[in-house]
Amino acid sequence: MATKLKEFATTLVAVVEPEISARVVAQLMRRHHIGALVVVDALDKNKPVGIVTDRDLVLELMAEGLDPAVFTAGDIMSVDLVTASPEMDAMDAVQLMRKYRLRRLVITDTDGHLAGIVTLEDVLALMTRELADFAVDLGSARDRETRARATEVL
Repeated sequence: MATKLKEFATTLVAVVEPEISARVVAQLMRRHHIGALVVVDALDKNKPVGIVTDRDLVLELMAEGLDPAVFTAGDIMSVDLVTASPEMDAMDAVQLMRKYRLRRLVITDTDGHLAGIVTLEDVLALMTRELADFAVDLGSARDRETRARATEVL
C-alpha cells in the first residue's frame, strides 16, 4: 500500500482560535459531527498550534466539574502537536499514530501551514479497500489457475 496521505486525507478541516470558549468548541463538534478541532494561531489562521478533542473536553473540564464557558480551546488543547506531510506514506502515518497513540494526525505543508487531517477511521477505510482489492486479485488468480488446469490433458 504505497498511498500518500494527500490521496485520502480530509482537506476541509474545522478550526478554532485559542480564545474560543470550550462550550463553543463542544457545540461546533456536535454541529459538524466531529471529534476534534485544530486550533490555529489567532494571527495566522493557516498555522496550527494545537488540537482539542472531545476527550480533552471530557477529561479536562467535564470530569473536573469545570465550567466550559470559562475555559478556552487554548486552555485545554494539546500543544504537543504531531504533524505529518501530505507526501507521507499511509503506513508511515500508521506507525506515527501508533508511536504517539493518536487517533488523528494534522497534516501540514513545508511552510507549516494546515493542509489537512487524517483520522484512524480514514486509515482503516483505506486498509479495508486495499484488503478487499487484494482479495479480488487473489480470487482472479485462483480462477485463472483453475481454468488453465481444466484445459490440461492428463
